[in-house]
Amino acid sequence: MIVCVLLPRFQLTVAAGDRAELLQVPAALAPEPGGAQRVGEVSLAAEAFGIHPGMQLGEALARGPRLVLVPPDPAGVADLWERLLVRLESIGAAVEPERPGLACFDAQGLLRLHGGVDGVLSVARRALRMPARFGVAPSRFAAVAASTRARVRRPVIVSGGRAQARAFLAPLPVALLRARAALAEAGLHETLERLGVQTLGELAALPPAALADRFGSVGLLAYELASGGDGALCPRQPTEILRESLQLPDAASGMQLERGLGLLIDRLLARRERQGRTLRAVFLSAILVERGTWRERAVFREALADPVRMRLALAPRLALVPAPAEVLRLAVEQFGPPASGQRSLLDEPAAARTARLREAIRQARAAAGPDAALRVLELDPDSRVPERRAVLAPFEG
Repeated sequence: MIVCVLLPRFQLTVAAGDRAELLQVPAALAPEPGGAQRVGEVSLAAEAFGIHPGMQLGEALARGPRLVLVPPDPAGVADLWERLLVRLESIGAAVEPERPGLACFDAQGLLRLHGGVDGVLSVARRALRMPARFGVAPSRFAAVAASTRARVRRPVIVSGGRAQARAFLAPLPVALLRARAALAEAGLHETLERLGVQTLGELAALPPAALADRFGSVGLLAYELASGGDGALCPRQPTEILRESLQLPDAASGMQLERGLGLLIDRLLARRERQGRTLRAVFLSAILVERGTWRERAVFREALADPVRMRLALAPRLALVPAPAEVLRLAVEQFGPPASGQRSLLDEPAAARTARLREAIRQARAAAGPDAALRVLELDPDSRVPERRAVLAPFEG
């Protein structure tokens, strides 16, 4: 059984902070500077005007002229979300975070430990220490849909298998497909609504071949989700948190930020917890003077422990800070192998090439995800169907 933990309007709540009155009026997260002009999470009052996350800013303002735009707080969201994930992992759950405010884990190995599904939900609720909605179902998508129908003290539990999940999903609107990032980017639910497909049950009743012909792979994915299926969970690997922050005396920008960045890099590399390891990926963030935060992820071309090269790689990103900053932060997202300035004389050329290839694969996966490096695996080279001749499999080197 898959358990989904949903914190509604998580990013909007964090960005509002102590201004809780913003959640009672039409409000939405403002677009990030330099990004697409689309609003983020919206309040209940904004939903009453037909405004939804991902809507164009101009259309949202046309529907709600009194819409309040709240500056996003990506650094605060990331910090709080990391703490909540660590709390869930403390009960023994292998968590897959889909986005801030939405996470799933498999409860199969926790049922006997905590006394059934109700015990698992009770322990998770106590660990989070904040209101959350819980949905339990045989598949991940069905669990997400169940959490949207749940209340803080009334979880929705769908027992059984794929058939029971499909029956539960049948009366729900196709707008729930927005929960999957690939389908939200394709705008599949809007196209289906224009074609007269209003519910997931109607979608599951369509022929898969027709969906594949009209929408391609996203159509088959939507059919699989509406039929009660889904892929396996990919839990995250618990990571060690290592960060440094610097309080700037005045509103800093330009050369002041670069000097602060150099100091943060030196502090981070001098930390005892680093244990001589290199850094593969880091997060650079800032708290802005005009109420808001900025956050940027940086993956180095190779794992580094050289402060000069790190400054050269990170300094250009300071130009993306939208306003003067009062606090600058640098955190490690992923470590590399221990730093070594001398190569072994016993390495054969083939072994050295293999080691460099594996390191390149790890860098590519850190930058673009686990599917960044794949290999072609032949299955049936003589088949007349091209799709049956070969498949893509993870490259293990």
